[in-house]
Amino acid sequence: MAAARFCLPVLVLMLAVLALTHGMRGAGPKKCCFRFNETPVEKENVVAYMKTSQRCSRSAVLLKTAAGRQLCVRPSAPWVKEVISYLDTMEQSSSM
Repeated sequence: MAAARFCLPVLVLMLAVLALTHGMRGAGPKKCCFRFNETPVEKENVVAYMKTSQRCSRSAVLLKTAAGRQLCVRPSAPWVKEVISYLDTMEQSSSM
């Protein structure tokens, strides 16, 4: 009987810890960049872009190429701004 009194609180505590740690795993950003592609990419070869989460340690943009590659690039780079502007313009013209 004493063992049952001890096991139940331990089991409840273990389940609580498991639930908390499992929930924390999904709380972080999905994609963050730590290394950046510095080589400019032709804007016609880029099909989509996504800004990384503000929770990432470095601000970045993920470019998806027509070949399916994902590249981390610096949003402050002039060529990246040009690619983003081009894609935004293409998206606006296709939705009209």
